[in-house]
Amino acid sequence: MFDPTAVPTIDPNPLPAPYWVFKLLLIVTFFLHITAMNCMLGGAGLALFARWRGRTSAYGSRIFLDIAKKVPTLLAATITLGIAPLLFVQVLYGQYIYTSSIVMAWPWFLVILLLMFAYYGFYFVAHKGEKKPAAAGKVMLFSIALCLIIGFIYSNNFTLSQTPATWAQKYLANPTGWNLNLAEPTLIPRYLHFMVSAVAVGGLLLVMVAWANWKRDEEYAKAIFHLGGKAFLYATMAQYLVGSWFLMSLPREMRLLFMGDNPLATALFGFGFLGAGVAIMLMSRAVRTANIRLAGITVTGLTAAIILSMSVMRETLRDAYLKPWHHPQEMAVSTQWSPMIGFLVLFVAGIVLWFIMLMRYGFFKREA
Repeated sequence: MFDPTAVPTIDPNPLPAPYWVFKLLLIVTFFLHITAMNCMLGGAGLALFARWRGRTSAYGSRIFLDIAKKVPTLLAATITLGIAPLLFVQVLYGQYIYTSSIVMAWPWFLVILLLMFAYYGFYFVAHKGEKKPAAAGKVMLFSIALCLIIGFIYSNNFTLSQTPATWAQKYLANPTGWNLNLAEPTLIPRYLHFMVSAVAVGGLLLVMVAWANWKRDEEYAKAIFHLGGKAFLYATMAQYLVGSWFLMSLPREMRLLFMGDNPLATALFGFGFLGAGVAIMLMSRAVRTANIRLAGITVTGLTAAIILSMSVMRETLRDAYLKPWHHPQEMAVSTQWSPMIGFLVLFVAGIVLWFIMLMRYGFFKREA
């Protein structure tokens, strides 16, 4: 008899390391990926806003060109850092993400095409923005729109991968692969939760650019600092509304995980809730007093800790959704520590080298 809630069996190939190792790597690499993505998308959006506001700001066009030249590098970092968490998801949750990807095959395939056009657009703005300012704004808007569509497709796929009970109905209703997960009540608030956070982290990117220019061109640095600081403030305040919507859209048993049923999830939720409020107060003070170090060190560090805690909460929620089907204890393990140690060494060295390259090759240098 056909079982509409059936999922593919676990891959019989054993894991080359304990389950918790891959889970930890998934959280860490996703944190790095989402941070780069937020800087890229939020930075691009704020650059476009600065250009639009250029009629009332003496530095609007300069901020636009300064940030636009950094966006292709940030997009490259987003893609590169996104490969690892996607691979770890496939290792731990392969039968879920593969099935949902088949159900919505064509939108998932389109991600590569949309990403290519967005990439070309960002490069055009970075290299031709000064010579072709009229076209640069339109192309930047076009590339941002493509990135927003890509994010929406990702949200559809990952919410669909967590609800196996809906797969059969969707596939049988439309087996051509032109499916989205629009009936999922958490889809829109989840998607907005990520997009609004991009604006907040993009604001912190501008803060770091301002800090790099503080001693060389203080007037320009203050202009970009105020734009980034205020963007962080407004976006973080908006997150209270979006986050509450997201929380209330969850099924009751999932929602209660963050309200006492799961001590770790509850503690992380409390930290994120209170930490965001502290970050708002500190950034408000930093903007008011032009304290770039307070914003650049304290607020940025606190925000990074909040994003990391949210990454852990995301995995807790995924496991709660998949609890009826996903049983990690049933996954075979055949530990191969030599390649794992080699991977970890190269992984850490790669991240260190990435930051060295950012600083040495002038990612935050003052633009003429």
